[in-house]
Amino acid sequence: MKVVVVESPAKAKTINKYLGKDYEVLASFGHVRDLPAKDGSVRPDEDFAMSWEVDTASRKRISDIASALKGADGLILATDPDREGEAISWHVLDVLRQKKALKKDTPVQRVVFNAITKDAVTTAMANPREIDMPLVDAYLARRALDYLVGFTLSPILWRKLPGSRSAGRVQSVALRLVSDREAEIEKFRAEEYWSVEAQLSQAGKSFLARLFSVDGKKTDKLDIKNGDDAAALKTMIEAGQFNVSNVEKKPTKRNPYAPFTTSSMQQDASSRLGLSPNRTMQIAQRLYEDGLITYMRTDAVQMAPEGVSMARSVIGKYFGQEYVPEKPRLYQSKAKNAQEAHEAIRPTDMFKRPDDLNLDADQKKLYSLIWKRTLASQMASAQIDRTTVDIAVNVPGRAVSLRAVGSVVTFPGFLTLYGVEASSERDEDDEDGRELPPLQVGDKPSLKKVEIEQHFTQPPPRYTEASLIKKMEELGIGRPSTYAATLTTLKDRDYVKLEGKALHPEDRGRIVTAFLESFFSRYVEYDFTANLEEQLDHISAGELDYKQVLRDFWRDFTGNVEEIKDLRVSEVLDALNDLLADHIFPPKPEGGDPRKCPHCETGTLSLKLGKFGAFIGCSNYPECRYTMQLSDAATGQSSEAAAGDGVLGTDLESGEEVHLKSGRFGPYVQLGEGKEPKRSSLPKGWEAASLTLEQALKLLSLPREVGKHPEDGEPITAGIGRYGPFILHNGKYANLPEVEEVFTVGLNRAVDLLAQKAAGGGRRGAAAQPAIKSFEHDDGPITVRSGRYGPYVNQGKVNATIPKDSKPEDVTLEQALQLLAARAEATGKKKAPAKKATAKKPTAKKASTKTAAAKKPAAKKTAAKKTSVTRDEDVPF
Repeated sequence: MKVVVVESPAKAKTINKYLGKDYEVLASFGHVRDLPAKDGSVRPDEDFAMSWEVDTASRKRISDIASALKGADGLILATDPDREGEAISWHVLDVLRQKKALKKDTPVQRVVFNAITKDAVTTAMANPREIDMPLVDAYLARRALDYLVGFTLSPILWRKLPGSRSAGRVQSVALRLVSDREAEIEKFRAEEYWSVEAQLSQAGKSFLARLFSVDGKKTDKLDIKNGDDAAALKTMIEAGQFNVSNVEKKPTKRNPYAPFTTSSMQQDASSRLGLSPNRTMQIAQRLYEDGLITYMRTDAVQMAPEGVSMARSVIGKYFGQEYVPEKPRLYQSKAKNAQEAHEAIRPTDMFKRPDDLNLDADQKKLYSLIWKRTLASQMASAQIDRTTVDIAVNVPGRAVSLRAVGSVVTFPGFLTLYGVEASSERDEDDEDGRELPPLQVGDKPSLKKVEIEQHFTQPPPRYTEASLIKKMEELGIGRPSTYAATLTTLKDRDYVKLEGKALHPEDRGRIVTAFLESFFSRYVEYDFTANLEEQLDHISAGELDYKQVLRDFWRDFTGNVEEIKDLRVSEVLDALNDLLADHIFPPKPEGGDPRKCPHCETGTLSLKLGKFGAFIGCSNYPECRYTMQLSDAATGQSSEAAAGDGVLGTDLESGEEVHLKSGRFGPYVQLGEGKEPKRSSLPKGWEAASLTLEQALKLLSLPREVGKHPEDGEPITAGIGRYGPFILHNGKYANLPEVEEVFTVGLNRAVDLLAQKAAGGGRRGAAAQPAIKSFEHDDGPITVRSGRYGPYVNQGKVNATIPKDSKPEDVTLEQALQLLAARAEATGKKKAPAKKATAKKPTAKKASTKTAAAKKPAAKKTAAKKTSVTRDEDVPF
């Protein structure tokens, strides 16, 4: 018997069926060890020696593999066919050798397959090789670089920019792209222009023609600057006679796109299906493990010969031979630093149409997208007749010309595969999408009307997840396997936020970018990062020594760090004030110095750093305590409006004035002006603009005593805290559902809420927070809940956070099981055991030891099939 190691338990089950009883297939669940997240895991002083750590869950898997090897005839490492998969095989082998689990004469082989089909697996088994050490070296270099950059820059960020989370080799460059685009938008100034378009008619059919030239000079988009000029041109055209002066018909072709790479699949799934890159990769992983598509981490655009042959056969069968081009189409990647190590993403069996498969909704959508793109890539081009018509407007003393453009599809080619979708790919205003009536030179179309319309130039659009991935690929930043994880990291660390489909940089992200551009500019340059990726490719090809690359990088990097290490915070703030001036100190509508303090009128506004991040404050502190949030400054309001500083009235009881102010954490109310005046932040849902004196005094009266608890006589108080309204008794909290209830809750209600909380098992708010969604499962009920740190799924003792890009109400049972299994593996916790058989089922009690043992692994495999594996690209800096 031979032991085969793969990454995923789902693959293990499928491959075991293909190989039979002479093989035992076990899963590593991705990486079995990693660099500990602490100083000293990579040691440059020891020629970049690296310390690896096997986590608790992985020890069990390694023990299972070691036990299986005791009576085995050989070890076959069959992890994924990329740089990361090669590294996982190397890790498994290295750990087994350290444990002395391998006999000296036990043969070790490495096999790779690009699809989980019987043919692909058996062919791979017949062609084993050794571990590709240059690929492993490239992996080691990347891990060392990411570790050294992250663990060197991040502590500097924490010291110089409190509230910042981390920096990273690829992450920081991606963040710079988003931040730079936002800066472009802020600097953009809209420019007015006008369009002139005539609606004409020929042989009873209307068509549109735009102004093309005036007095022999072509009119560009921005040439007509104002409405008066546009109106004069409209009057001129309305008074003219129309004559077709030229008709040009030109046959053109529209060629299909190449098959999907990881990047293009993520982009198309985002724009067409609304799936985040992270979700797209989860679905693709499942399709791959089920043997439906080829390996989904690739930057190659070519298909294997058997794939091309199959595609041409399917096209001929379903669409007809006229849709099969004479020769197979060949594609070349345009992405910088593309490795082209594997084939493109395609269905393993293209005769399986999407409707033929039993898939869930998202899987069916993504499979359909891949199936269509694959077939289209080998179909005939669309044939289109493009017609351009020039129309002279006869106006005394002037030469005015209009132009109409239209097109007709004479042979749909690959477009027939997309049907209605093909037309949606084009912009509604695209002239090529219009159809013209038959026109000849000398025809005199009649005028129906002339329309003029005001326009303004638009700033460059913000990046979407899809367009950011496309840009990173064009620049050669990162790898296909890292794009989704990089975006997830930026969102999780609150460096960017997703509004609709657009990525907006948070203030924290912009400050980090500005800091790195000011003091580590080389390491966030696009070319530098791309060149480093190119060096990693040379390492994987065996053309460079990976340790020499690390030595060269570390020498220059540490020199830069030494220069910055002793930098004073004041110098950092000066640099950031200058670099972010357009963002944090926009010009005032009424003019004047945007950095002049509106409170004391003598101080200068500047970035300040606090425990929780950056804010804007006055240079005359502590005499002037004026502060403002960055988000308030960025809105373009005047500083006075942003401050929200004003007197709401006087508290009759104390005689002190009640002030409304705006601080770094938002608006708040304050009683008096003493050294430590009483303050209270405005709760969520309360607007500063509509706040009354009565409401302010209520807030300042908190905490409020509700009454004495009837059991022990201790007071119960009500207040508003970091996580919302609450009641408190003897150190025990219970949440209140509404802010207003803080001021009205009575003793009976408070005692009841505290009792419910105690009955709920001690988790804050458990009794008061009903499940959003629930599922029945053999291992116990699964619920979707809203928690203190966001939505999560729960089963027994296992809680798993729901990703930010997923809505809790949309979570399916399958997704919940995946999240729970991944969390259980990461923490070493066990999910709730299945209910024991009752006395009414004696067969369960009498089951033999052999039968019970046989059933137990099967249950494990079922649960494990839902489990995502851990790969280093999933957790980048």
